[in-house]
Formats: sequence, structure tokens, C-alpha cells
Amino acid sequence: MILGVQRLVHDRVAAAIQRQFAVTDVPAFTVEVPPGRALGDLAVPVAFQLARTLRKAPRAIAQELAGALGTIPGVARVVATPNGYLNLYLDRPAFLVDRVVPARAARLGEDLDRGPSAKTIVEHTAINPNKAAHIGHLRNAALGDTLVRALQYRRIPVEVQNYIDDTGVQVADVIVGFLEIERLSIDEVRRLADSTRFDYYCWDLYARVTEWYEGDKARLEIRAATLRDLEHGARPVSELGAFIVDRIVRAHLKTMARLNIGYDLLTFEGDILRLKFWAHAFDILKAQGAVFLQTEGRLEGCWVMRIEDEADGGADAAEDESIEPSGESIEPKGESIEPKGESIEPVKDAAAREKVIVRSNGVVTYVGKDIANQFWKFGLLGRDFRYHRFADQAGGRTLWATTSLEGEAGAPPFGRASRIYNVIDSRQMYLQALLGQALRTLGHPREAENSIHFSYEMVALSHDTARQLGYPEDTGERKPFVEVSGRKGLGVKVDDLLDLLAEKAAGEVARRNPTFSAEECRKVGDAIAVGAIRYFMLKFSRGTLIVFDIDEALSFEGETGPYLQYAVVRANNIFQKLKERDGLTEAAMLEGLERASAEELADEGAEADPHNLWALVFEASRLDDVVDQVVRSLEFSVLAKYAFGLAQLFNAFYHRYSILNEERADRRQWRAAGVAYVRQQLSRALDLMGIGVPARM
Repeated sequence: MILGVQRLVHDRVAAAIQRQFAVTDVPAFTVEVPPGRALGDLAVPVAFQLARTLRKAPRAIAQELAGALGTIPGVARVVATPNGYLNLYLDRPAFLVDRVVPARAARLGEDLDRGPSAKTIVEHTAINPNKAAHIGHLRNAALGDTLVRALQYRRIPVEVQNYIDDTGVQVADVIVGFLEIERLSIDEVRRLADSTRFDYYCWDLYARVTEWYEGDKARLEIRAATLRDLEHGARPVSELGAFIVDRIVRAHLKTMARLNIGYDLLTFEGDILRLKFWAHAFDILKAQGAVFLQTEGRLEGCWVMRIEDEADGGADAAEDESIEPSGESIEPKGESIEPKGESIEPVKDAAAREKVIVRSNGVVTYVGKDIANQFWKFGLLGRDFRYHRFADQAGGRTLWATTSLEGEAGAPPFGRASRIYNVIDSRQMYLQALLGQALRTLGHPREAENSIHFSYEMVALSHDTARQLGYPEDTGERKPFVEVSGRKGLGVKVDDLLDLLAEKAAGEVARRNPTFSAEECRKVGDAIAVGAIRYFMLKFSRGTLIVFDIDEALSFEGETGPYLQYAVVRANNIFQKLKERDGLTEAAMLEGLERASAEELADEGAEADPHNLWALVFEASRLDDVVDQVVRSLEFSVLAKYAFGLAQLFNAFYHRYSILNEERADRRQWRAAGVAYVRQQLSRALDLMGIGVPARM
């Protein structure tokens, strides 16, 4: 870890400035990492910022500061450069020993800076509970889970929530399919669910319902009536809806568990209505004048919120009741490549500056329910859910769920966060901005500032991948990618994709390792499949549309998850061979490291090999700095590319500097220590991305 060293250097330089130049207000400055180790390990450009105030040349200021700094723990020397930089060279042997010798590494870990102690909530995944999860949902879940892991790495308390839209139009459509098209009773649906892959069955039924509506637009009134019955708890609609949602949510949880993704709380939208959260929030909004009843025009009879400039999203800015008689958007929350049921094009009139919160038929739009939920998450609603245990997850982690029935004792204190990240695709930018507007309007500017929309673009398929997955050929205008449409039944189910990736990966593992058993190939293939998917979902900037390609994701070469996994396996193999050949455990190999000659880490100046041991160790130490960057920027492609660069650097080192065949014991020991540290940091980076490492590949 390098952040602690940078902060120590910053504090010592700031103190030296105050002592040497009698400057009480030290300007903000950074401690940088030079592009190459020949220029130092750290660099401070503060002399340039002080030049005007002190009326001195940066070079003279840097020279005085170098003399005034004194000894800095962990720093071997400080050099004032001719152009005015302070270059610092670390005590290389001590730096590495501190990170690989267990007792010293433990103390270093205790000194790690903690993030804010107040709770952060991350809400992600939020798949509509009406059909199997598809590839469009993967990016949301991968980004959200990686954010959670990064926050936890910084020791920030995190609560992971998954919002379940159990009263939305998507669930209503599947209910319509069972009751109106298939004419099944709830008991018949239960028997069907026990005898088939229910989330897959509902996938096909959902597409059939869409075609059924298109056959006669008058049938949309059945959807609207079903939606009202669902919201108001009328049987048999509500009973059938609850069964469908429970079965589908449990299927989604199994799918996400395959990807190493878990949650703390499932928040059911229906409980927001049944426990009168929305009614209470609505009263607050009306009392503060945040919403008003429109009495004329196209939105007559609707309760609307006037849109502020900062919440204006352009397209989707208008609301048109005629678009969806159901009163809901087609794909709220975490869906991908699905058109919205709200207006697609902005309407150029006064109504375009108003967002419907409650429609004229009394149906609450999902943004209204989102406002109530966001208020609860911040602890501003003055009331709470009841909770029950929903499932046990990997590692014994309990998953809780909200309920409007009698709750269970022992639930953690959910909600009351100081910061909230809502991971939702970029098409929801305008609606997420309305949450902030509502908070500001009601006098909660701090909460509005800490209500963060973690947005991202959508996921499509390459044509070759679509063909491999049995996707129908594009007979119309050929795009460079294949879009996903759950409503049309066109898409790739996550479990099918994982199965295909695992099968192909297991085949490659078997080809490379003829001695592996079929079971071992299967387990390794499963791990590679997860690494391939999760890395692919992270390596692109979140503002970029992803075109997923199976062969690219699965490659053992290049910027892929399997390439990173194999780098760690290669490092493990070095220690395994040392044990088999020389009887040396890793602990024995590192014993007495601090007493060994450290020539291997010597400063070679401008002639230093950029792939040498110190370059490798120093780059590995930057993980905490990278995590800090990605949490601030929410750009996790930076983490993915850092891990890829570290794996590349390790592989270059591996081919240049032998450990197993090195004759000098001191060189072999230091190189082994460096590899141990890089393996540790690369494994941590992979874990942050939710990627495990198989024992062999």
C-alpha cells in the first residue's frame, strides 16, 4: 500500500514549509508518482506553487525544503531537481519486508486509513421479478458489487440493497399471461413452477403477453386493471403476483450467487405501499408544495412535480398518460436496452416541465415510490419496515427482506445512511435527478448531495456470440451489434451464458491439462467463466456501450479475466515448485529476509530495467491508491486496467528473472518475496472485482 506513505510525506513537507518559510496557510499540493523509478518513487511539485508567494525560484525553494525535511520514516533520500521538484526515493528493502513478513504486514494493516464511519447504502441489480435475468442485468450487478467491495476495502460500513418491483407492470403482465392467456389457477401455476424452470417459462410467457397486447390494444385495459388489483392487494391477482415474485426472486438470487454477488436486504415495493410509506411521503410533498394537482390540459387530474433545470433530462422529460395505460414505465430500474414507457421524445409545451407522480387514475408512478424509498434510506420518513429472514447466502450471510406482515426479531438496523448510491442505467438520469430535487425542496440539501446516481450504458452482443447462443439472425438493417429486448423475448439468459462460458473454458482447461479430472476441469471452468464475465463488464468505461463477445472474454491472452487469473496461478506455481523441489514453504522462504543482502533492490538509476523487481513491487503497492481513485470517480475500468497492467508487469518479470534457477540465495529470496507480494495484491484486485482464482488452470 502506498497511500499511507504519500500522506506521511505530505504531512512532513507541509510541516517543513511552515517551519522553513513561516507560511501558515500552506497551499494544497499533491504527492505524485513519477512516470519512472529513475526519477524517484514519489515527487512533490509544491515549490512551483510557493514561487510567487516567496518570490523565489522553484529550484531554490526545493533545495531549502530538501534540507529542512529531516528524516522521514521509510524514505531513503530526498533530491531537489534542477527544475524544482522534490524527488523522494523509498527505503526499498524495508518497504517490501513490511508488506510480506506477517508480523510487520499486520501492523501496516492496522495503520490503514479508514473511510467515513457513517453507513453507505448501495442499491444495485433491481431486476424486475417477472422472468429470468438476462445479460443486460450483468453490468448493473457487476458494477454495484464491485463498488460495495471497494467501499469495504476502504473500511466504510456498507449496506447492500436490492429493490424488488413487485407491484410493477412487468409482474402484472405475467399475471395477465397466466390468467387470461393460459387460464391457469394459482394452484395450477404452483404445480407448473414445481415441474419446470419457472423463470425461463415466465420469460417466454412475458413475450407472448406482449404479442397478445399488440393483437388488440383494448387488452391494455386488462393490464391496467391487473396493476390496480396488484397495488391494492385484491385477490386472486395479488396472491398470484406474490407467488410469481417469490419464485423469480429466488431464481435471480441463485443466478447472482454464481457470480459471487450477495445482498443484505431485499426492499419490496409493495411494502412501501402497504405500510403507507408512499402515503406519508405524499402528504409531506403536498404540504411543502413539492407536488400539486394539475387542473387543466393533458395532465389534468394528475399530481405532478415541476421540473427544475438541473433535473431536466431532455428526452423522457415529459409525461404522457396516453403512452402506457398501465401507468408505469416499461422497464424501470436495472433493465437494459429496453425503451421506456414514459414519453420517448420531449414534448414542447408547459407540461413537458412537469413530472407525473400520481396519475389521474390514482396509480402512483414508480418515481413516486422511489422518492418514498429514498427518504426511508436516509432516515427521513419517520417510520420503518418490518423484516424477515429471506435466505441464507454464501459464507452464512443472512439475506433479510422487508415485509408488511409481522416481522422477525434480530434484524440489523437497516436504512439511515449518510450516502446512497443507486446503480441504475443512464436512461434513468432524469428520474434520479428528481429524487435529489425532492430532497432539496423539502430542506435536505446534504442528503440531496449524497444521493448519487451511479449510471452506466447498456450491454449488447456481438453477432458471433449471438449466433453461438442461438439468437435469431437479424433479417433487417444490420447493426454492428445485437440488442437485447426482454419484452420481445430476445435476449441471452445469464445462466445460459454462464453455462456456455464454463463449458468452453473447461474444454480449454482439459486441452491444456490432460491429467485433470473431469470434475476438476468443471470447477476451474466455472471460476474462469465468472472471471471472464465480471472482468468484461468492468474493463470498459461505464459511459461506453458494451458489445459482449464470448471468445474475447474467454481468451487466456490479452485484457481478460482469465489472463489475470492465470498470472496468480503462475505465481502460486512458483511456490509449489519450491516446496516440491527444495522442501521450502513460503514462510521458510521469507524467513530472515530483512537480513539478506538487498542488492536485488538497488537503485540502478537511468539504466534500471522497467520490469525489474522494484518496479514490480512498487506498482503492486499502488492498489490502495487505485481503489481510492475509483471510489471517487466511480470509474471501475481504472481498477480493471490497473490489474491488467500489474499482471503484464509480473509476466514480463517472470520471463526475465528466474527464481527457481537463480543460484544466489539472496536474489532468489528477494524475488520470491516480490512475487508473494504481487500475488497478494493481484489477488486482492481480483477479489475487488468479484473474481476468484482457481488452484490450477
